Amino acid sequence: MIRLMEPKDLQGVIEVWNEAVEAGEVVYYPLNEEYFHKKFEMDPNYDSKYSLVAEEDGKIVGFINGVAKKVFLGGETNENTPGYLTCVFVKKDYRRQGIGSALVNALGEAFKAAGKSIYACNGNNPINLDWIIPGTPGHDHNNAPGVDEDCAGFAFLQTMGFAPMHREVAMYLDLATYEPWTELEQKRAALREQGIETGCYDANLDYDYDGMCDRVGSEYWRSVLKTEIACHKQGIPCDDIRFIPNGKIPAGPRPILAATCDNRIVGFTGPVDKQTSGRGWFSGICTDPQFERRGIASVLFNLLMQEFVKDGAAFSTLFTGDDNHAQRIYKNAGFRVVKCFNIMRKTL
Repeated sequence: MIRLMEPKDLQGVIEVWNEAVEAGEVVYYPLNEEYFHKKFEMDPNYDSKYSLVAEEDGKIVGFINGVAKKVFLGGETNENTPGYLTCVFVKKDYRRQGIGSALVNALGEAFKAAGKSIYACNGNNPINLDWIIPGTPGHDHNNAPGVDEDCAGFAFLQTMGFAPMHREVAMYLDLATYEPWTELEQKRAALREQGIETGCYDANLDYDYDGMCDRVGSEYWRSVLKTEIACHKQGIPCDDIRFIPNGKIPAGPRPILAATCDNRIVGFTGPVDKQTSGRGWFSGICTDPQFERRGIASVLFNLLMQEFVKDGAAFSTLFTGDDNHAQRIYKNAGFRVVKCFNIMRKTL
């Protein structure tokens, strides 16, 4: 029987989830009550009608979660955002009986009833599940941008009509092995001669960043910059839970690294933060298309790594497109590919 999850089902859900973790079938964190509450129930987008369980003879044998956004970025609406599949688990002894298919279909019907036309698994899902980097002493990443190509769910979702759309690679660097770029200061000087300054951004400058965000096409980065700059001006920690890794409130405003020219932000990375796991966290890195191919991203990225080292971070991870030329920058800094994920979607 497929039905809505109830509070009494949580222990059964934990057992199903952790069976897959312990068997090495998924790389996610183990689940417990605290983690479920923090990751799912505390998220402002969470709605219990998108958490479903499969029950057989009074026992929880399957679980699925999805998200329909309630908190929208600029330009987003209920109609133009998909229903997001977060995860689906079926207890090992109950697989190949149609339970996983029934869960996926039931969630799809709930999304369709909510006005969704697309069913997707990608990094825009506001519920981000932490996972462990293989071959490391527990080093983690705070979200997955799609379906792990090494897990059984990748092939299963394809049988359910989900199409692979784009591959994302997870890259990892043990910061103890980071070697500073020998040309960094020389490159910063060359940019300065072009009127481009690089380094920590002074929020009181009030430089324009909307032009860059418009041309990059990222409402997420616009929101990050707006939130972080406001925190700097007020001298308080950023308290917008949507942009805080693992829900950790920082001790104060977090450094923003930027490239500026003619009263504009033309490149940025950060905000710089260290998670409790020791991971150097940042929201991303971008360069205004009007200022590409000048080495701005390489400069900012190496400044970011230096900030992480200064802050005592032990490692850093990131995602990038499998075909993104920026991989060269990351590999030159010592990053290596550790996992491949695929963005998947289907039409409802």
